[in-house]
Amino acid sequence: MKVVPVIIGGGAGSRLWPASRQSHPKPFLKVTDGRSLIQHTVLRAESMQDVVEFVAVASTGHLLLMKDDFDELDSVLLPRTFLLEPEGRDTAAAVAAATIHAEGTQGPDAILCVFPADHMIGDLSAFQTAMSRAIEHAHCGRIATLGITPDRPDTAFGYIEADGEEVVRFVEKPDIETAKSYVASKRFFWNAGIFCFKAQLMLDEMALHCPEVIDAVLGSYENAAIVDRDCFATIELSSEHFVRAPRISLDRAVMEKTHNLAVVPCEMGWNDIGSWNAMAELVAADGSGNRIRGDVHVVDTVGSYISADKRVIGTVGISDLVIVDSPDALLVASRDRVQDVKKLFEGLKAAGHKAHLLHNTVHRPWGTYTVLEEGERFKIKRIEVKPGGRLSLQMHYHRSEHWVVVSGTAKIINGDQELFLTTDQSTYIPCGHKHRLENPGSIGLVMIEVQSGDYLDEDDIVRLEDVYGRT
Repeated sequence: MKVVPVIIGGGAGSRLWPASRQSHPKPFLKVTDGRSLIQHTVLRAESMQDVVEFVAVASTGHLLLMKDDFDELDSVLLPRTFLLEPEGRDTAAAVAAATIHAEGTQGPDAILCVFPADHMIGDLSAFQTAMSRAIEHAHCGRIATLGITPDRPDTAFGYIEADGEEVVRFVEKPDIETAKSYVASKRFFWNAGIFCFKAQLMLDEMALHCPEVIDAVLGSYENAAIVDRDCFATIELSSEHFVRAPRISLDRAVMEKTHNLAVVPCEMGWNDIGSWNAMAELVAADGSGNRIRGDVHVVDTVGSYISADKRVIGTVGISDLVIVDSPDALLVASRDRVQDVKKLFEGLKAAGHKAHLLHNTVHRPWGTYTVLEEGERFKIKRIEVKPGGRLSLQMHYHRSEHWVVVSGTAKIINGDQELFLTTDQSTYIPCGHKHRLENPGSIGLVMIEVQSGDYLDEDDIVRLEDVYGRT
């Protein structure tokens, strides 16, 4: 038996703003143990038997984040393939791409296990037991889905009505009174979005129930740009074909129509991490019901979730609030309104505010940069370059730069000069000079960059050469 875990990324995680941004969304958020949600998903999937390959579906812009999270897990040595969507078309298209790939590489009887990248599961043993049962169903020619036994009525999830392991129907997110009746009946389960099936069966079901999806994605896969390396491959799906796929979820496209469906009821400490209240549940409560992360000091504060990033947070006389601080944004919300954080995110996006898109720390193929301060005609950045990382050979029309090495060794092209600088050494790059920064060492390189000029935005970069293909 060949088992292929499929990890579905995507989404902006707008309900978890300001921690989640469009360029650094929810699956990449670190939780209390320092691992990201996607890393937890990978480690759970690896714990299953007969796993032969990982497939991760993500947007092209999130490839480096996804790859870095995999690379940080030294224990995960299995081959991995990154399927890159030119734009999001919902889960049916993502699953179609993964299924086409797995059928081609592992055969029509390969069993795919589809996992959203942003869940937490507290009981690993129960997860393994449930997945073993789901794989049994898949081996017998059915599509299996996990049904989470609800511990409360909740309007944020879809539900599955079941009779034993037979699916009666899928139900959309209900109102609160309907949710209460579902929980009381003990016939309904939360829909976790975790599915298990043979590759050929899913291809057949899609050809029957959503042919427009499978046809568009097959054309996109057949015309994809493929880069195959020793331990991982990237498959950049063709935009021309992929955008023809309808935007539709796998539930609507297949699960609500198929007759080859089974549900595995389970209790495994499942948490969707769909809001700040869900994130709060990952932190132990104190005697006043507060859940606190970071340097937080409270007086007469009850029932609140407070997360401090770098600054001290102090509260006096508050209750039932969510307070989340980040270097460039602060969220204060009532705990019973956390679902509406999405409206705040969408408002920032509509206004063109960069806080919906980027953090102060921005990830690049070579490492990261953090904006420390900016004002009229100046910007100060902290730049960290990974070992072997190399920025593009570039120039600027509107700004000059001063680079100071904080730690590590820098190899620098500055005009016609090639320089090697170490701690406390610096160089000045005049406006219009071609330049490049590289880390030739085996440890991280940390620099301070001071920009000055009339225009300091990131689009004042003319790339002359780039090892990451961004020219």
